[in-house]
Formats: sequence, C-alpha cells, structure tokens
Amino acid sequence: MPRPIRAIIHQDALAHNLKIARKYAPQHDVFAVVKANAYGHGIERVYSSLKTADGFALLDIDEAKRLRALGWTGPILLLEGIFSAQDLFDCAVFQLSFSIHSEVQLKWLLQHPEPAQFDIFLKMNSGMNRLGFQPEHYPEVWRALHSCTAVKSLTHMMHFSDADGERLGQAGIDVQLKTFEDTVRDLPGERSVCNSAAILRHCTQLTSKTVRAGILLYGSSPDFPKHSSQDWNLQPSMSLRSEIIAIQDLQPKQTVGYGSTFQADQAMKIGIVACGYADGYQRSSATGTPVLVNGIRTRTIGRVSMDMLAVDITEIKNVEIGSEVVLWGKSRSGAILAIDEVAAMSDTIGYELMCGVTARVPFFIETEGYDHVSI
Repeated sequence: MPRPIRAIIHQDALAHNLKIARKYAPQHDVFAVVKANAYGHGIERVYSSLKTADGFALLDIDEAKRLRALGWTGPILLLEGIFSAQDLFDCAVFQLSFSIHSEVQLKWLLQHPEPAQFDIFLKMNSGMNRLGFQPEHYPEVWRALHSCTAVKSLTHMMHFSDADGERLGQAGIDVQLKTFEDTVRDLPGERSVCNSAAILRHCTQLTSKTVRAGILLYGSSPDFPKHSSQDWNLQPSMSLRSEIIAIQDLQPKQTVGYGSTFQADQAMKIGIVACGYADGYQRSSATGTPVLVNGIRTRTIGRVSMDMLAVDITEIKNVEIGSEVVLWGKSRSGAILAIDEVAAMSDTIGYELMCGVTARVPFFIETEGYDHVSI
C-alpha cells in the first residue's frame, strides 16, 4: 500500500474561480496564468477547467507547447518574453505572443530574419523595478516597434507591485497607474495592467483590455489577511491530504519531536501524520499551524520533520490509524482550511506552498463522489 499522502486537484473549483475573475472583470479578456506548471497544479490537470479563458499566460515556451498539444488554439502570452533570438522561431510556429521588456529583446525582434507577425506586449517599468522600460524611454521603444513590419499588434503592459494594499503610504496602485497613464496617453494600443489583486480590488476603475488572473484561480486570496479567500468567494483548487499513522499519549512535561520544541503542560493525545518537509510542507511551520483531522480544526505541535509531523487530537473523538488529515484545502466532509492560513504560520504565502509540493507526492483529480483518478 502506498504512503497515504496525496495532493487533490479540484477541477470544479478552478472553473468556479475563473467565473469569479469574470465577475470582477466583465468587460475584459481574462487570461489564465499557468506559469510554474500552473502554480504547482500541473498544466494538464487544470486545462479542462480553464480552457474557457480568453487566453493563457506563462513563462516557458515548453509549457506553451504543452498547451498547444492539449488542443488550445487561442492566445498564449509569454510573460517574460523571449530568452534568445532563436525563441522567435518557436513564437512564429506556435503563434505565441510575448512581452518585450529589454533592449536586448528589442534588438532580437528588430533583427529577426524571417517574415512574421507577432502580437507584442510592451512592458513598462512603472515602479516595481523588475522588468520593463523606464517611462522616459518607453515612447521611443513603442515607436520602434510600431514601425517594425514583424509586429502585428502592440499592447501596453505593466505590473502592479502593491495592488493588494498600500504603497509608500498611498493607495497601492495610484503612483504606478499615474506613471503608466501619463506615458501611454498619446500612444495607440490596448492595455494590460491587472493581476489578481487588481482584478478583485480595482478592476472597475482601470482601463485594461486584458487582465491576467493568477493566484485567484487557485483559490488563494491575493490580499490576505485583509480579505480571506471566503471573502472573495474563492474555492481551494488543491488539497494536501494525508492520514494519521500513529497515536501517542503524552504526560505533562513530555516533549514532541526534534529539538523538544514542544512540551506538554497537561495530559494530551497526539496523532502522527505522514507529511513532512520532504513533501513540501514547511519545516518553519510553528506549533499552532492549523490542520483538519476528520474535518475538525486542530493544530500542529512540535517541529516538522522530513517525513512526519504531529497534531493535537486531544479533543477530537474517534481518531484512529487512517483518519483523514487535511494540511490545506478541503476535507472529504467539505470542511475547508485555507492555504493562506497555513502559509502565514510559516511566514510565507500560498503561492509557495502550491508550487512546493514535491515530486514524491502523488497527484489525483477529484471526480464525482470523491473517487480519485491518479494523474
């Protein structure tokens, strides 16, 4: 019998969350962001639920090829653009649009030797200072691309650094948005400025033909803890589940795990769970990290080890070897533990937990009646 830990992909939740994106961006084209292998979910596992999107956005040409192999014929946007001049040939063959954010990429495109027609997303650095052209240089680059015969369309693009809250004491999008608007005002072209946080919090006030829905599709709140996933009516798209594999009775002053970081102050019962940092659960998760046992909320205790962790089952009835444990996501009973809560106890975010599930954890797709098909 295999080790009981598994990651469950909830396809209905993915489709639901895409509808939430459309609810907040009803006049916009919604691109589903599936970078990092669909945030750790697997492109092939999410495709059927997200193929009603207007396009997909990702980083790697190999992932774009996987989408084409699945039958997708619509737009695919390479968010970081091309990484070599050779990539332009793949972009032509597989009909990929891409960002231009550097002088090197611009040179490769302007010198491309074969006839082609590319949809270009020209990226501005409006203050995040990762990728993009500075505002004072942006119009010059736009003019160079506008006169390039290989360019079919030009979309103005930027990325908000603080759409989930404030930026330097002001509303998070104000400074960057003003910089962007002032720069592109007299330059023709559509716009793409919205990430998940901007879709949910600001979309009605923004001009953005294309919005890029990322983390919200996977059921994590982009502005947690100000808003939970339940506040936005998002559903968890991934559950990490395991089982109790041993039960111990503790007496007062007995300790648990490496380093004896937890000491019982009273008699208690603990369950040992087949899940550890080698599965992608954070070793830094502190005692008190929430967990569900048989659908009932409890807490981890002691230090997470490579293959196991301990949970407090003192007040939970009918726990036995094989009882269900939900590390994040949804239990078979329907109880939900938001991934954002678990991540916060490790001083990280839900993105990292999703992307960090390791190769030794088998993935399953949820089907009707909670039977599961391995994939």
